[in-house]
Amino acid sequence: MDYSHIQKPDRGYRYEFTLDELNAAQNCVEAHGFAIVKNVLTDKLVEELQDSVQQVLDPDNTLGEGNSYTHGSFIEQSPAMWKLLDHEPFMRAQQVFCQAEELTINRSAAILRNPGSAPLAWHSDFCGFSNGPRTFSGDVLNRGPWPSGLWFYITGSHPKHGGLAVIEDSHLEDFVAPQGFQFTPDRRSFHPLGTEPHRHVGFDVPGIVPIFTDPGDEIVFASRTFHAAFPNRIDRVRLSCAIIFRAREHTLDAPWPLSADAQAFIEAFPQRWQPLLENYVGIDSDWSGDEAMMG
Repeated sequence: MDYSHIQKPDRGYRYEFTLDELNAAQNCVEAHGFAIVKNVLTDKLVEELQDSVQQVLDPDNTLGEGNSYTHGSFIEQSPAMWKLLDHEPFMRAQQVFCQAEELTINRSAAILRNPGSAPLAWHSDFCGFSNGPRTFSGDVLNRGPWPSGLWFYITGSHPKHGGLAVIEDSHLEDFVAPQGFQFTPDRRSFHPLGTEPHRHVGFDVPGIVPIFTDPGDEIVFASRTFHAAFPNRIDRVRLSCAIIFRAREHTLDAPWPLSADAQAFIEAFPQRWQPLLENYVGIDSDWSGDEAMMG
């Protein structure tokens, strides 16, 4: 389906802000579950991040048309991303959105989506809807009140280019499934009434807000906010990356050991940034929680 006809929406409230309006942006996140901050990154930082995502995720340009790839620990492989930590406007914004002066890196990611890549199904990253055994790495890393989305779509976000969409107000604890839909059993997605409980793929959902941004803009959404991504329907790769922080007071007890890459990253990380690695646990995308459930 072609989504080029979709226009930037007017929701009756402001959701785009400047770096001088960070508190207003945070108020919007608290009220509606998302916000956009314009021009957080310089053109030079954007260019370096674009090059880094391409080099780390698809260095030989062999991924192929219609394919996509996600790297779940991008900061461990990308010194270009480290430069964000010296970029005062960026760090000041993250402190506001995490509501804390002292931050720890919770996780990081980068995504490359080639022309023709498929849409991403609707989901919430939040895994705290139940208190059962942890079954995958996100189940450990995504259970707190810190923002789930602190993203840069460094080639821009718009519907025909695999851009992001969110559902306004879906971060609220009393949020009910959109009209005509019901939650999946884990409550992390939804599906049309009367259908099998598979995550819904499509943009016929009440309350959606397609996100339009330039490469240096930051897209912020709350821990519970439901989101999806359009297919990439233009002849240009879509690149995005993020560092997700949490307040340092929120410690995690990860059930996996630090990987060799994570250990090398910690050792190479400049001393001035070491406090950001306090209780950094990395990620083990293959961890399934089987041993935890058996024990």
